Amino acid sequence: MTDSTVAMRLARYAHAFRKQRLPDAIIHLVRQRFIDSLACVLGAYGAAPVKAALGYAAANPATTAGIFGSNLQTTAEIAAFANGLMVRFLDYNDGYMGLEPGHPSDNIPACLAVAQAESATGAELISAIVLAYEIQMRLQDAASLNRRGWDHVNYINVAMAAAASNLMKLDVAQTEQAINIALSGHLAMRQVRSGTLSDWKGCSAANAARNAVFAAQLARHGMTGPSPVFEGEMGFFKLVSGPFELDTDGFATPDNGDYAIRRSLTKTFPTNGELHTAVWAALDIRKRIDNVNEIAAISIETSEFNRRVLADTPEKWLPKTRETADHSLPYNVARALLDGDITIASYSAEKIAEPAAIALMDKVSVTEDPALTALFPRHLANRVSVTLVCGEQVVSEMITGPGSVETPMTDQDFERKFRRMAMPHIDASAQDLVLGFVAGLERQTQFNSLFAAMAVAPIADQKPAALRL
Repeated sequence: MTDSTVAMRLARYAHAFRKQRLPDAIIHLVRQRFIDSLACVLGAYGAAPVKAALGYAAANPATTAGIFGSNLQTTAEIAAFANGLMVRFLDYNDGYMGLEPGHPSDNIPACLAVAQAESATGAELISAIVLAYEIQMRLQDAASLNRRGWDHVNYINVAMAAAASNLMKLDVAQTEQAINIALSGHLAMRQVRSGTLSDWKGCSAANAARNAVFAAQLARHGMTGPSPVFEGEMGFFKLVSGPFELDTDGFATPDNGDYAIRRSLTKTFPTNGELHTAVWAALDIRKRIDNVNEIAAISIETSEFNRRVLADTPEKWLPKTRETADHSLPYNVARALLDGDITIASYSAEKIAEPAAIALMDKVSVTEDPALTALFPRHLANRVSVTLVCGEQVVSEMITGPGSVETPMTDQDFERKFRRMAMPHIDASAQDLVLGFVAGLERQTQFNSLFAAMAVAPIADQKPAALRL
């Protein structure tokens, strides 16, 4: 193939990336995103889809990569899937909104699985993670997929194929083929986030990462993929995304310092990132009214994207599953007004079916405000207005909030999040071991001790470990 194809340009960038000396500030961001991801993993322990993934891993044993929470070991691609599902299950991991939304930390567990398989160092793992963020977020900036019915995880196909190739030390030609195979063979439809949402909503990104690892493994052994995968007559541009420009010469280098990971957003609530400011607005209003029972009407003004994605179907006003509830503007605003917080417990079956929540959602209307759309995606703004039975109106507009580029979470914030999620599963000494491991991630030469510390019981005590979670 010629150098002009997108896949070849990405392959060349990925291959050269191994030589980069990353700035200390970027390494620090990776450590933060890594501990944030582990907090999400712990919050997924015991979930039904996680048990299903563990059962699958137990049926396919290997000595290649570990599974969090257990003493299971399996293949790199299965570990990428199972651990990736845990990171994404609660929708609590970091995110980024370009023309397309996405969660670049979805790449972290797959990078870790490949790092284990390849006996890579912590420094090499960090490099692959930064590369995955760079490619996925640049693709998110380049074109919207959801408007055309495709899921954002299709960009993980590309980013993770490049990151896996980086860790596997593939050459440029092999990396190009890994991208070709991963993208052409594994396209995901947006139906995964439409209507009543299923377990697969939390699996879609993990599956894309798994497929990308598999694609890189095939490319290592000489497999070729469809090309040009982006520009071809039946390629990605024509059938999926529409045409877009991707200038890899403008991607991050130590000279320009413009690493995309700097723009990723972290979450203070275990819910969809684009509605966080609506939750903050609802919490602000709750402090200013005497009684939630006095609410006569609730108006949510939001961006075109939020109205189309988070208030698009009747299910968003009457969710039946956790996956639908945590992507519902009406539900999250109602829940915040009722409880004064959004936690994992906010999405329990009992909370979702609570008559008070259903009654409050009946009072919610959601409309687009072009002014808020104009701020998007730089700011994920929302305005909530509550009208009381006495006629008084209470309004709160939130343009940004904690976890944003303007107000990033601190090391202490990430530690609190991790310990809060870890408390039901691992003791304080194990928590300290995990935090210490991640604090020195760039100096690590193995990852077994991390998996041991994250296990729900001492490894020696685990018998049928497959389903102990």
